[in-house]
Amino acid sequence: MSIPLIDLRDAQAPGGARSADVAAQMRAAAMASGFFYLRGHGVPQTLIDQQFALADRLLTLPAATRAALDMRHSPTMRGFENLGAQTLDANARPDLKESFYCGMAYPADHPYVVAGYQTYGHNQWPAELPEAPAQCEAYIQAMLALSRRLMQLLALSLALPEDWFDATSESPMVTLRMIRYPAHPADADERTFGAGAHTDWGAITILAQDGLGGLEVQTPEGDWVAATPQEGCFVVNLGDMIPRWTNGLYHSNPHRVRNLHASGAPRFSIPFFYEPDYFARIEAVPGTVPPGEAPRYEACTAGEHLQQMYRQSYGLDAKATAP
Repeated sequence: MSIPLIDLRDAQAPGGARSADVAAQMRAAAMASGFFYLRGHGVPQTLIDQQFALADRLLTLPAATRAALDMRHSPTMRGFENLGAQTLDANARPDLKESFYCGMAYPADHPYVVAGYQTYGHNQWPAELPEAPAQCEAYIQAMLALSRRLMQLLALSLALPEDWFDATSESPMVTLRMIRYPAHPADADERTFGAGAHTDWGAITILAQDGLGGLEVQTPEGDWVAATPQEGCFVVNLGDMIPRWTNGLYHSNPHRVRNLHASGAPRFSIPFFYEPDYFARIEAVPGTVPPGEAPRYEACTAGEHLQQMYRQSYGLDAKATAP
């Protein structure tokens, strides 16, 4: 299996001339690995380049700065994550990566911020980089617009109205993560990864990766395929909410990272995780449950789903009580 490439040109807006064609290509990708390259997305390359430059500055700040802004100090899991702090594959060693998390700049009086829900509010920013909040918010808004469009195309791919998912993105849960992977250790065993095999938790992930490579995607047959960087392309993959929404018709496949590049340079990647509104109902959409059968997944809210995933991965709880 190769990872398909989908061109979004002439389908960037509702009613675009190629919307039906792009939706059909997304359906084919979603029923295979759940991964595809995306070009013609309309996000300026200068904005992407600026985000990578900021990622480098953030993740090379002094250790004392990063410790003071550790994500463990944040009720919404924002800030710096140490090398080895996360274990995405329970059967592997702790991940060889360090990262910085942030999210949308929701106002302090937003009901979800006041309630303390996971991913809403309370970003932590280093004083040494005063440009970081505005740069990250600009990138988040570009990724959010693209995510909303992809959800519209996903609706078309399911023979639903183009605006089917629009109501679920009123106050979305979004996370921007900048990750630095050191070179893979020469003496590493088979249980050592930059990021262990895992599926993403939300709805859509939009990944910008540098030119070093290292991302691998598992096929439905169990093989691993390299997601080699393609110029001008994001890598898009579906998260675990999509199988719940489609009754298992669409897939959220495992992927992993090993920075094996011969240069020995650190690898940078910038995933943007789109999840719908905290109280969005995640249940099988019309047409995905065969007549006479029960849905394969129990219905839940997006917040309940995400809270469970954080607890499993970090051993931490996340507030999931209604206001």
